[in-house]
Amino acid sequence: MKIRSFPRPATATRLCAALMLSFGLAAGASADVTVGVILSTTGPAASLGQPAENTVKLWPDSIGGEKLKVIMLNDASDPTEASRQAAKLINEEKVDVIVGSSVTPPSIAIVEVAGNSATPVIALGGGNAIIEPQEGARTWAFKMAAPEAISVQRALEHMAAHGVKKAGAIAVSTSYGNGFLNAFTEQAKDHGIEISGVERYGAQDLSVTAQILRLVAAKPDAIYILSFGTPAFLPQAELAKRGYQGKIYQTHGVANADFLRVGGKDVEGTFLAVAPVLVAEQLPEDDPTKKAGVDYVTQYEGKHGAGTRSLFGSTAWTALNWLQATVPVALKEAEPGTPEFRSALRDALENMKEVVSPEGVFNMSKENHNGIDSRGQVVVEIKDGKWKLAQ
Repeated sequence: MKIRSFPRPATATRLCAALMLSFGLAAGASADVTVGVILSTTGPAASLGQPAENTVKLWPDSIGGEKLKVIMLNDASDPTEASRQAAKLINEEKVDVIVGSSVTPPSIAIVEVAGNSATPVIALGGGNAIIEPQEGARTWAFKMAAPEAISVQRALEHMAAHGVKKAGAIAVSTSYGNGFLNAFTEQAKDHGIEISGVERYGAQDLSVTAQILRLVAAKPDAIYILSFGTPAFLPQAELAKRGYQGKIYQTHGVANADFLRVGGKDVEGTFLAVAPVLVAEQLPEDDPTKKAGVDYVTQYEGKHGAGTRSLFGSTAWTALNWLQATVPVALKEAEPGTPEFRSALRDALENMKEVVSPEGVFNMSKENHNGIDSRGQVVVEIKDGKWKLAQ
């Protein structure tokens, strides 16, 4: 467990502030803003959690004029562990908000615990199942990754523009893979693309040879791999081994330097729809996310080296951007560490308007706890071991 904490004001000072508030006098909140962060820094999603951990370490020491206390925990990519850690943060640490987890299944587990305890969650996982349907515990949950529908639409538009008529898909058997597969099957026909075959595999599987042989036998123009992290490379390695010559698409679940490093020449030419931060410097000058993206990349790569940026690090920076936009609003209503502050923070998140981050521009509502639009997705290509804005 990593803790960054700062001394609280003296008890007498807090009592004085409370008395001032009770008499209607101006007084700022006196308690630290406490943020619990749960990331998948080990296990199958470790390549997603580690850059997020690195990014949280770049967060400032205060937020909204109040000292910031951050408690980081590792869920080992496991929903059961994520649930346990969420309960610990809520019951023992009395956190004001939880940020995490790195992927969808642990994020859902966190939401179930936190939402039922009236604690807001800023999820870094990508699946819409984290926030939909907007009822029960999910009314306390928010997530930043573009919905599967927007991401898949971008990929299908690129396929159609580049002559793809038939496409196969292989999806990891998790809620993340299910969400992308549903979006793909629903939208493909609208883009004039026939689905030539669909295969599934487990995140812990060691071979997908049979699935890839069936997909390739149908002679598709493209194959869409609907997976994340290390498991996403398995189908691509098999396609390279079989000499597949069609186009290959991945999801934003592989948008990190580890995928480039592990994949090497086998992932050259791969396309994916992803948040614009991955190619921040290559964006047009009028892109609303360019400045935020370049600023984040400059800080992160200044610390960790050129080419180390990833979507998953920038999600943790976007979480900070959201908190910077909403904590000051909640502080007007209540003091950190109270149920009233947590409720006010939830409401402030739900009413964010035009909040810009490296991931996109966010406009939340009661019905939409994601709030991103098409400005949050571009298509990139892996070329010479680097991310390139695709044409």
